[in-house]
Amino acid sequence: MFEQFSQRLDSALKTLKGHGRITEINVAETMKEVRRALLDADVNFKIAKNFTQEVKDKALGQKVLTSLKPGQLLIKIVQDELTALLGGQKADLSVSGKPAIVLMSGLQGSGKTTCSAKLAKHLKTKQAKKVLLVACDVYRPAAIDQLQVLGDQIEVSVFTQPENKNPVAIAKQAVQHAKSNQFNVVIIDTAGRLAIDETLMQEIEDIHKAVQPTETLFVVDAMMGQDAVNTAKAFHDRLQFDGVVLTKMDGDTRGGAALSIKSVVNKPIKLIGTGEKIDALDVFHPNRMADRILGMGDVVTLVERAQEQIDQEEAKRIQKKIASKQFGYDDFLSQLKQVQRMGSMKDLVGMIPGAKKALNGAEIDEDAFKGVEALIQSMTPKERQQPKLLDYSRKKRIAKGAGMQIDDINKLVKQFEQMNKMMKMMQGGKASKLMQMFGK
Repeated sequence: MFEQFSQRLDSALKTLKGHGRITEINVAETMKEVRRALLDADVNFKIAKNFTQEVKDKALGQKVLTSLKPGQLLIKIVQDELTALLGGQKADLSVSGKPAIVLMSGLQGSGKTTCSAKLAKHLKTKQAKKVLLVACDVYRPAAIDQLQVLGDQIEVSVFTQPENKNPVAIAKQAVQHAKSNQFNVVIIDTAGRLAIDETLMQEIEDIHKAVQPTETLFVVDAMMGQDAVNTAKAFHDRLQFDGVVLTKMDGDTRGGAALSIKSVVNKPIKLIGTGEKIDALDVFHPNRMADRILGMGDVVTLVERAQEQIDQEEAKRIQKKIASKQFGYDDFLSQLKQVQRMGSMKDLVGMIPGAKKALNGAEIDEDAFKGVEALIQSMTPKERQQPKLLDYSRKKRIAKGAGMQIDDINKLVKQFEQMNKMMKMMQGGKASKLMQMFGK
């Protein structure tokens, strides 16, 4: 996410990042490049112009030109303004009602149904809420079935009335059901609609009036760019929604929607979809996202993901194995699977300061783990436990069994040895510090 914009911004600010002489002229020239980067990211011209003017005014007002480290001070101003553009502060969901009612609205194809299930899982696992999903999309074929399947997958109840074609009545009865059965949160999945479809827009207004939601969210595909912002405004004029959920952020390299939406509707981005998995939904932190755009990484989110996904007992078991020189390929695979649970590799790399720059635009193969797993599964239990047994003939057999080449198994052996070496080096003080960082 933001990859294209991040690269353009880095290029624009390159001349100002050092400690050399900075003048009013090259600040103005740099801001022109920043404005072009924003426009290429599909940001509204007025927003791009206001942003660069604000940075320029603050830079000159704070005497950046005469400071000891002018480049660093100017980057800090850009960082603060980016954070403000993205919304400033993290905006929390309001889910404290009895029950709290969350109404999901948005366009056709924005990913509303999947997003409703992701939100249900998020509230269930992270806030221990008893959640009821409500199927109010009575128009799209199989929409009710889709929500039911997702509900079963995350073990969340789904309220459906397949024979009822009145979404307002379904929503009202679902709320009554939630009250009678002590549900904490009701998430109402509505039909996708076009902003110009007056009948459907009136219908969602009627649902809104009937259930008086605690939180109304507008779900929109981030890859729509400026169109997403225009649509958000049309919906906000009718619903006065409380916040935005940007889906498919992992596929959006420009970032125009995220950079523009707060300025246009004055409502915060509350959540972002970061992948296809059911738990790929994150709370949106404007300051952390600004850091990532500027190549500073996002270590806080990385550590939070590790705390949530890494099994601490398993980590301790691996530590003991390394200490006793018994670390094998099963343990190696276990470590890789824990990393996989933290999210896509592309996303994780973006959280490590300077990592994207070090990769220099190299593509990250998200399927690389599959080949590794196939090779390890082709080994005998004894080979997995005793890596030194892997001579040429064994490697040849393993590669053939996995449908791969001898070069692939050689790469795996090298990766395994490097990881083993690195983890041995981290034994003692360094390892314990790392464990503390990840919550133990």
